[in-house]
Amino acid sequence: MSNPDQDKSMLDKAKDMAGDLRDKVGDFFDGNEDKLDNAVDKTGDFVDDKTGGKFKEHVDKAQGAAKGAVDKLGNDDQPR
Repeated sequence: MSNPDQDKSMLDKAKDMAGDLRDKVGDFFDGNEDKLDNAVDKTGDFVDDKTGGKFKEHVDKAQGAAKGAVDKLGNDDQPR
């Protein structure tokens, strides 16, 4: 009888590992969205302060993308 793990291709193993990692990251983000959003805000404020607001528009865009990613990872109800 063969071992099921031996029958899996490298790609299948990588997909399984990626799925496990996604689950762990999602679990970490779930319930910590407020803390992470606060960290994103503070980081953006720091960058704005250090650059004199010269890149504020870009920083705001990056903050929005980061918050969207936090929300997606923390509230992902789709099967992983």
